[in-house]
Amino acid sequence: MAVFTFEDQTTSPVAPATLYQALVKDADNIVPKAVDSFKSVEIVEGNGGPGTIKKISFLEDGETKFVLHKIETIDEANLGYSYSIVGGVALPDTAEKITIDTKLSDGPNGGSLIKLSISYHSKGDAPPNEDELKAGKAKSDALFKVIEAYLLANA
Repeated sequence: MAVFTFEDQTTSPVAPATLYQALVKDADNIVPKAVDSFKSVEIVEGNGGPGTIKKISFLEDGETKFVLHKIETIDEANLGYSYSIVGGVALPDTAEKITIDTKLSDGPNGGSLIKLSISYHSKGDAPPNEDELKAGKAKSDALFKVIEAYLLANA
């Protein structure tokens, strides 16, 4: 297995503590409200802390699909959160898992700076497919923007 790591960074007008609360602590409630295509979030293993596996079901192209997220770490004091995609449609056949480490900090004008480190754990030594990476990033960015808009509209 090889690990390929990518760094990304973005900003948000939402304050770091508010964004962290929404994305980490209240995500199971907020995401289905903010995103029409999301149907449910259920814990299939664990108690909500590290090691917990969540099944997130959503509608895509008229079909119900799911993704499995495993919580790796929760660092509330430093506004950090790490989870892995371990199953479902968001995990390509070539990957064992994809881990996303997120760190929020103070950004411009009272908003947030979001730093991401994405680690692609391949089943072999081949690098990830560039088109799959771009498509995954586009979906992730779009989801983030919808949640951000929901938070701004309901602040």
